Amino acid sequence: MIETLLTEQEKVFVEETWNKLDKKLSKTAVKSREKLPYTSQGGVHDNWTDKDVLWWTNGFWGGLMWLMYIGTKKDCYKKTANRSEILLDAAFQNMQDWHHDVGFMWHILSGVNYRLTGDMDSKNRNLIAAMSLSSRYNVDGNYIRCWNNWGDGDDHTGWSIIDCMMNVPILYWASRELGDARFKRIAMRHADMTLRDHVRADGSVNHIVVHETEKEGVVQVRKGQGYAENSCWSRGASWALYGFTLSYIHTGEKRYLDTAVKVANYFIAETEKTAWLPRLDFRQPPEPVRYDSTAGAIAACGLIELAKNTSGEERLRYLSAAVNLLKAMEKAWCNWSEEEDSILQMGSESYEKGVHMPIIYGDYFFTEAILKLKGEEFLPW
Repeated sequence: MIETLLTEQEKVFVEETWNKLDKKLSKTAVKSREKLPYTSQGGVHDNWTDKDVLWWTNGFWGGLMWLMYIGTKKDCYKKTANRSEILLDAAFQNMQDWHHDVGFMWHILSGVNYRLTGDMDSKNRNLIAAMSLSSRYNVDGNYIRCWNNWGDGDDHTGWSIIDCMMNVPILYWASRELGDARFKRIAMRHADMTLRDHVRADGSVNHIVVHETEKEGVVQVRKGQGYAENSCWSRGASWALYGFTLSYIHTGEKRYLDTAVKVANYFIAETEKTAWLPRLDFRQPPEPVRYDSTAGAIAACGLIELAKNTSGEERLRYLSAAVNLLKAMEKAWCNWSEEEDSILQMGSESYEKGVHMPIIYGDYFFTEAILKLKGEEFLPW
């Protein structure tokens, strides 16, 4: 059990932080029950229910509620999680515009509901999402296409992004649930491509890779949400860290564990330079100083799972790094006021826009990491 490796001081930090989460979120769960929030404005959660029900982050609020229910068994969280799932049903009215982020939208919401309660409607929602993701697999180029075309002049047909490593777990689940290996095979082929084309030798990552569409091959690397093509967007590194750890957990293939370790070592080395507060891009200019708290929260989750799957000094190093990230961010960036709906501040959408704002998946992954440190073994992914 990972929590037994914590010091007494660290255990106190985990328990106190969990109590703060419960105290605040038990109220926000009721206040924001009719919303699918992305950020907060003037301290109040916004609502993407009508704004864009297909927005890729719309599963995180309900997913956060399931995390809190798992840790407390309080009905207020279960009610809001169930309501979030119903609100997201509007997405089924426009399936032609779905994208690769269906794992973010349904696997941590409907998938968790089904695994906890056996709800068959939730199972079906998650299976439809898994089938949608598998249909985006390009059999010639050997990648899962990330986005549809947006009408901005870019043809996204050949694009894959590092974020998809966090969506492929829904495919591993579908293979187990249906007894059908094809979903897992698609996930592994995409993971193998990502290992080759997105992850660099030093553990840094490319965000966007443009592929040949009728054969394997890279046409171009694009900077995406980071600073430049050859830089390293910190959230992209955290997606890779956690995503490859999850692929190892679901497959047992050591190459995925080795890749997660490589990215983790790079992430830790870069974050130690700034007192465990992650910069937005690890190769950004010294000024202006830009951070991304969401990268730290995601990485903390990945590092805890990585610690569970390594041993000796390596295990202790990854666990210690996760705790250091969480403690630094809790002290510097968490807002525990009940007048502010969001918790983790200083998230950033990209290097060029949405810098230093609360983002719902920051709260989600921060909470998931604290729940893991409490000893919860349920894996939402």
